[in-house]
Amino acid sequence: MTAPLPPPRKKDPVERTRQPTLPPGNRSREAQGLTAMAAVGRFALQVCAGCRQVQYPPRQVCAHCLGDDLPWRDVAAGGRLLAETNVHAANDLFFRDRLPWRLGLVQSDAGPSVVAHLAEDCRQGERVRLSLDLDRSGHAVMNAQPEEPGPNLEDDVQLREMTMNPKDRRVLIVNGKTALGLALAQAFKTAGAREIFVGHAEPWKTSPALEAVRKIDGVTLFPLDVTDTDSVQELASVLGGKVEIMVNNSYHLRPGGAVDRMDMNLSREEMDIHYFGLLRLAGTFGPAMRGRGADGDHGACAWVNVLSAYAQINNPTFGTYSASQAAARSLAQCLRAELAPGGIRVLNTFVGPLDDEWHQMVPPPKLPPNMVAGRIVDALKKGLEDLAVGAVAEEIAERLAENPKEIEREIKS
Repeated sequence: MTAPLPPPRKKDPVERTRQPTLPPGNRSREAQGLTAMAAVGRFALQVCAGCRQVQYPPRQVCAHCLGDDLPWRDVAAGGRLLAETNVHAANDLFFRDRLPWRLGLVQSDAGPSVVAHLAEDCRQGERVRLSLDLDRSGHAVMNAQPEEPGPNLEDDVQLREMTMNPKDRRVLIVNGKTALGLALAQAFKTAGAREIFVGHAEPWKTSPALEAVRKIDGVTLFPLDVTDTDSVQELASVLGGKVEIMVNNSYHLRPGGAVDRMDMNLSREEMDIHYFGLLRLAGTFGPAMRGRGADGDHGACAWVNVLSAYAQINNPTFGTYSASQAAARSLAQCLRAELAPGGIRVLNTFVGPLDDEWHQMVPPPKLPPNMVAGRIVDALKKGLEDLAVGAVAEEIAERLAENPKEIEREIKS
């Protein structure tokens, strides 16, 4: 059984901080398909359209019939562990710091035999569950866990390298004055976060959500205005070396588009909060988080951006808001590349309309904030990179993949 992970001890200021290193990152063009599947939590492999043989590792032509039509399909994730070994020597810098490392050969139910990273509780001859996960370099790897997980599976040190589990980590939630900010604080508390820091702007303006956040045990409130560089830098000087999961849930939604609402002030506010706010947070907190990506079993691991589903396709009803979200999404992709050397993963969450005052005139389905927060925490535990929450966001993602022009002309609200 996996031993419970001891809580993090107070850091010795003279102790060496392990420098971030990454697993080998070279992948073929075909293997990038595995990364695309792992990023959204799918266990999908190439399946030959001609002979139906499942392919692994990914390849250009079918190993059985040499056909070149190999679409990606969800396949059975079960299997049986045929053999296992512990690696005690490695030339790669990432694995040298983490030896011994368990590997195993699994006969998958889908057909191929695969080499997988093994959880501690996996035993030779027993059933296992396979998953595609992103490693610290942002590439897909094959992992195996027991088919019946033990009580301390999330404490498995090897698996924690592939996930962004909030347990025993310190979290900064940027905006605690919204219902989603409250739900996020509650969800991270339930997930076992060690400390939760919550920001709030405009202290003169009351907020029932913030008052509820204040009552949660283990939560500390800090003034934070993402439109004010001094405010962001001041908080970074206090918390920059402590934050292990950043949750950027900045939120400023107003209806209106480019023609029917010629209001430069509102549009500027949306960009200042969503785009420049993210830029300020990245420039102040990013370097410290990147430097702590390998700081023990509880080092910095994740940056979460809560974005609208309309960051992917403009909704004219919220036209300028959608544009500011699209800008933030583009910047988040830059952030992902810049944080990657430290092993910090960026989770972009695309959320459908929330059940709040600003979506009052939007017809259902609308999302309760606690459901969104729960999905975000679950995605961190699984190590995902992109998450669509709700029917609207999921449909947008699917239809953009199929026919982007169709949804561009149909979307109105």
